[in-house]
Amino acid sequence: MSQPSEKPSIVVVGSSNTDMVIKADHLPVPGETILGGEFMMAAGGKGANQAVAAARLGGRVTLVSRVGNDSLGEQAIAGYQAEGIDTSLIQRDEKPTGVALILVDNKGQNVISVAPGANYRLSPADADRAEEVIAQAKMVVVQLETPLDTIERTAKIAARHGVPVILDPAPAPSQPLSDELLASITYIKPNQTEASRLTGIDVVDEKSAQQAAEVLLAKGLRGVIVTLGAAGALVVPAGEQARLLPSKKVDAVDATAAGDCFCGAMAVALAEGKSLLEAARFAIDAAAISVTRMGAQPSLPCARELEER
Repeated sequence: MSQPSEKPSIVVVGSSNTDMVIKADHLPVPGETILGGEFMMAAGGKGANQAVAAARLGGRVTLVSRVGNDSLGEQAIAGYQAEGIDTSLIQRDEKPTGVALILVDNKGQNVISVAPGANYRLSPADADRAEEVIAQAKMVVVQLETPLDTIERTAKIAARHGVPVILDPAPAPSQPLSDELLASITYIKPNQTEASRLTGIDVVDEKSAQQAAEVLLAKGLRGVIVTLGAAGALVVPAGEQARLLPSKKVDAVDATAAGDCFCGAMAVALAEGKSLLEAARFAIDAAAISVTRMGAQPSLPCARELEER
């Protein structure tokens, strides 16, 4: 990994939440109450998770986000600063800090409901304020938990300065993303559901995942990684042969931030000059550690843990 003086600059534009998690034997069905669960509260939000993952794995990270003018917002910013993340572009908002309610079963599967709060106030003007930092970055990362026009503005700014952009299209979009946005994106990392929504192809296996990846590459992207859960990840660099990388066999306890960990790790590896295939391998190793721990940001590994493996 990079030495501290050589850390690649990564800008993450996205959401910040506080996660309230209950782990129980199984997920409740409608109308069911389950007693005896374990509760924990942890920092979360897809943007913030990816920022923390990238910071712990060797990136010099700036987070562009919005939190409420409340105690949860104060705790969030203090936590990011403790991770070494630049928080100067996090705005305080009159809307409350976003909150996610997460239920996790004993197999690590989860259901999540989010009250976005201040996240939905992240605006194109916030992206404009970050232009100088974006222009100097090695990589920009965006997701879909904040307004789409802000993501589009961020991608345009990055493209104007020749900075590559990773889009994690989660939560799954309700409609296909515009060709204009995809033309400004360099790499995209959908799971099966997201790849299906983006392309109209029912992604159920390696073959259909590759078909979906080819549709996305035709929009001008340089690389697509389709994550396939236990089956691994299909890596499709533009103009190169697709490769299916197997997932790591671990005892999963909570998959809440696995995709975010993957994305943050991928950003660091690509920003360091690694190939898409190398970045995917690194990301799989990082995500495999994250699912063995409870919580979003508490589960994210540091560089030393991956080196020891």
